[in-house]
Amino acid sequence: MNTTEVIAFVLGIVNVTLVVRRSIWNYPFGIAMVSLYAVVFAEARLYSDMLLQFFFIAVNAYGWISWIRHRAATGAVVVEGMTRSERWRWTLATTAIALVWGGLMHRFTNASLPWWDAAMAAASIAAQWLLARRKWENWVLWISVDIGSIGLYLVKELWLTALLYLIFLLLAAWGLVDWRRRVAA
Repeated sequence: MNTTEVIAFVLGIVNVTLVVRRSIWNYPFGIAMVSLYAVVFAEARLYSDMLLQFFFIAVNAYGWISWIRHRAATGAVVVEGMTRSERWRWTLATTAIALVWGGLMHRFTNASLPWWDAAMAAASIAAQWLLARRKWENWVLWISVDIGSIGLYLVKELWLTALLYLIFLLLAAWGLVDWRRRVAA
């Protein structure tokens, strides 16, 4: 555990709490957090997670703009759901990305746990994109990512980050319940 991980940990809790509450202010905290985690994951040789942080920076910027544009008259962010076919397409695409990414990391890098790391990265990409699009299903993916990531970070002895993902898991469960209740008619 180092100072960078500690600061990223605190920013992460603030970020996800604000996401659950549908606050647009989650985005600056999220961008700061993922910037720091890029460094943490590079040092741990979790290259898929490191690269994922750069994607998160871009999608956080997109999400910030999207959420600003899609607020109700009250200022609340409008939540939507996906169709069954959209869910299947996202599942298949996420699985394909995980397999390809894991294969590339396994073959061309000295990545630690390349398949596990790639699966968490691919699911995180899908979850973050769905979050930016205000889809309640993002929380289902985040719950899966959080469970898988807790194990990954425990194996890598990133204790504080594993704790953060346990907290993320609890927040994601809260987010799922709350966002499902708020789906736009």
